[in-house]
Amino acid sequence: MSETPTLPSTIVRPGDKRYPALSRGFNQRWIGEPEYVRLVRSPQEARAALAEAVRERPADPRRTRITVKAGGHCYEDFVCGPDVRVILDVSPMCGVSYDPGMQAYCVEAGATNWHVYSHLYPISGKALPGGSCYSVGLGGHIPAGGFGLLSRQHGLTVDYLYAVEAAVVDEHRNVELVVARRDDGDRWLRDLLWAHTGGGGGNFGVVTRFWFRGLPQPPRQVLLTALAWDWKDFTKAEFAALLEAFGEYFRDHQDPSTAAGKLFAMLKLNHVSNGQIGLLAQVDVDDPDGARAMTDFVVALDGRIGPAARPMRTMMGEHFVHLEIPRVMPWLTATQALNASGENRCGKYKSAYLRKPFTSQQIDAMWAYLGKEKYTDYVNKQALIQVDSYGSAINRPLHKTAARQRDSIMKLQYQVYWTQNDAYEDTHIAWIRDIYKATFAATGGVPVADGETTDGCYIGYPDADLNDGRWNESSQTWETLYYKDAYAKLQEVKRHWDPGNVFRHAQSVRPGGSE
Repeated sequence: MSETPTLPSTIVRPGDKRYPALSRGFNQRWIGEPEYVRLVRSPQEARAALAEAVRERPADPRRTRITVKAGGHCYEDFVCGPDVRVILDVSPMCGVSYDPGMQAYCVEAGATNWHVYSHLYPISGKALPGGSCYSVGLGGHIPAGGFGLLSRQHGLTVDYLYAVEAAVVDEHRNVELVVARRDDGDRWLRDLLWAHTGGGGGNFGVVTRFWFRGLPQPPRQVLLTALAWDWKDFTKAEFAALLEAFGEYFRDHQDPSTAAGKLFAMLKLNHVSNGQIGLLAQVDVDDPDGARAMTDFVVALDGRIGPAARPMRTMMGEHFVHLEIPRVMPWLTATQALNASGENRCGKYKSAYLRKPFTSQQIDAMWAYLGKEKYTDYVNKQALIQVDSYGSAINRPLHKTAARQRDSIMKLQYQVYWTQNDAYEDTHIAWIRDIYKATFAATGGVPVADGETTDGCYIGYPDADLNDGRWNESSQTWETLYYKDAYAKLQEVKRHWDPGNVFRHAQSVRPGGSE
């Protein structure tokens, strides 16, 4: 029996067995029906594919958008929405190398977090201070700002971004590949690079390559701790004490030259139906004070409350780390242990930057809506608020970037997950909307930018509800919540590099400003 010979095809249309997988991303809420998905394997292919796409006439006038997919982790329908005509999938471009001409490390836009960690570190001893979810593509992660467990020690990913290559469309719908450097003599090229340091993905063109200079060396070894407390043991006062202790610790430890200033932690405030509240923490133990910093941190939290610390028993959002005792391990090994994206499922997300510890009103709202007073009959083990430590080196940027939230101490990610065809989908979405709105009730249901305790939202966790007056009753629009005072300049960059607004979605940068 002979195998039927086939030729490889980079264009995937309806009817192709690959089409259902390639027309969706991580979030199974959003499944596109594009005319085709085109896989691009090089910058030149990206330019040619984009040029062809912008010249084509849509077969269906309801589907006109051209979008770009790397890892496919966009939380909203910006990439795989019902109005998308063409998806340009850059995931085949995943090379990692040193570029002697640039004197920088080059990473292609289709590479994922884990691909870069596992390929860059072994050959160079360097690392990007990026996210813990292994399958997130850098094509979206980096333009959003990028942060992870090394960020309190080394800053945001974009703090090391030296240059970016992108396929862009001019006013005549001509497409060219351009390379923009941080120190370029041309103002518009410098601004294009700047726009990719926190201006969001899918706004200005098809990113093909990134170059990084001055990348940090991660620790040789880290100490990883995972523990949890049973919800049934908490009183409201105990819950408040835990949240206050977490916020106060990171308010008081913001010096990245100290072991405590390098320590990163995630507090998992799960709905009571999960059974537990979780904590993950990592610290550099190359620092001689690292082990002591971890001990002091755990005592600062666990010593303030009565419930006994226990091992994690369940999945908590995108992590499940079962460690009976804290463990020292090589940095890359620990990164692999934490590498998680969760199951491919439906989800809804929201975010917030906090500049100060939680207020009593915020704590009361979280206690209530995590199932203690509201949503008491709601059962979803995968409904949670993840509180990430923040600041330290992040708040001491190496260069000017479009990422504006640079004096926060915590970053919140509200998450809820369910499977397709879940009869309670509306309830899951209602829960996350209600707990978020209640947490920030004092400022119109959202964490306003430049507020007394809050500083807006993270474009890497997009939330279309910010466009909706039912859920955003503040005076600030999504543009301000994400970008603060950087938005006007981002609009100028958009007008210059994407004057026809080819790259657009519900929260894309709008062309503006003047030449």
